[in-house]
Amino acid sequence: MTFNERIFKLKGVVQHYAWGGLEFIPSLLGEPNKAEQPCAEYWMGAHPSAPSLLLLNQEWVSLKKLIDEHPNQIITSAVQDRFGELPYLFKVLDVSDMLSIQVHPTKAEAEKGFDAEEAAGIALNAPNRNYKDRNHKPEVMVALSEFWLLHGFKKTSILADTIEMNIELSVLLPLFKKEGIKALYQFVMEMDQSDVNAVLMPLVKKALRLKLDGSITKTDPAWWAAKLYEKTGIPENIDRGIFSIYFFNIVKVNPGEAVFQKAGVPHAYLEGQNIELMANSDNVLRAGLTPKHVDVAELMKHTLFEEVIPDIMQGKPIQRGERVYPCPVADFGISKIDLSADHNFAGCAYSLEILIVTAGGMVVNNKLALKRGEVVAMLPGAEYNLTASGTCTLFKAFVPSL
Repeated sequence: MTFNERIFKLKGVVQHYAWGGLEFIPSLLGEPNKAEQPCAEYWMGAHPSAPSLLLLNQEWVSLKKLIDEHPNQIITSAVQDRFGELPYLFKVLDVSDMLSIQVHPTKAEAEKGFDAEEAAGIALNAPNRNYKDRNHKPEVMVALSEFWLLHGFKKTSILADTIEMNIELSVLLPLFKKEGIKALYQFVMEMDQSDVNAVLMPLVKKALRLKLDGSITKTDPAWWAAKLYEKTGIPENIDRGIFSIYFFNIVKVNPGEAVFQKAGVPHAYLEGQNIELMANSDNVLRAGLTPKHVDVAELMKHTLFEEVIPDIMQGKPIQRGERVYPCPVADFGISKIDLSADHNFAGCAYSLEILIVTAGGMVVNNKLALKRGEVVAMLPGAEYNLTASGTCTLFKAFVPSL
């Protein structure tokens, strides 16, 4: 097939995970949520489980199918040779309830882990399966709203202060001071559930009281510990992920700011809306705040037990109206583009680029109009000019030059 056109509308897939909100993504897409399902993520890409659709000759066609059949034309021969697929997955997230605390493996470790589970005969959909593919999963998020997340272990001095200031946790202080972060984390992750309950039950009860009387804010781990149970009540068994809320950095990200998650850094999204871009993988090692499988031995093997000072990226201007968020991976790149009535934007796609409008509206090459929530795919070689009658914001995913 010859693609005379290089610019096409794209339609993604909504994922209805329980932690998602009810309104943001339906409002973005202009599709009423009549069933009142949680709408957690909007996927734009060619992931096998939920590939996007591309409008080709007035028919919606699977982007994955097109890539499989015409890789050189859709993603370039260089990308196909290196990755064998579109190497990124582009998303919009609406985080209403906290996500599971997680760590992602390196590519080398993902390959070893996947091959070992395959050899052991563990089904891909088995609840105890750790590795769904042979890929790493670095990811970057850019906030669309005020966004809160957990990101890496606190500085050692601050972590010590946190443990000491919370009398319920102070029993852990001698171990931490003597043996450090790894020993501390291994101890709480391997602790018997009865001991977890004994330590965390009073901590959670105190957190609920403090949040109810308004004496804590979102910068305090107690605020998030309380949020976990304020609607449902305290269960018989407390989730040990609450330890991580106290041990990790609580990070606030403002709209337009970004955070990159590299392999090994433990993290969890807490609240807000964002744009997320990641390698095309589903490998997650969980540490808590989830009913899903937690493999402590595997988690410990891949976690970076070092203090982290969060790097909140503001974006680097590369031309008028465009800011790129540098990510140290070859799989993907992301930029934010702001248009105005007195400034258009000219570009040329060197890989398959996917662009989503998050505010306002624009016209591509004076013929394709896109409003908020609509998505366009630029095939390699596409030259485009973006114009707007007012202000417009969009985000662009691409593969960096190989």
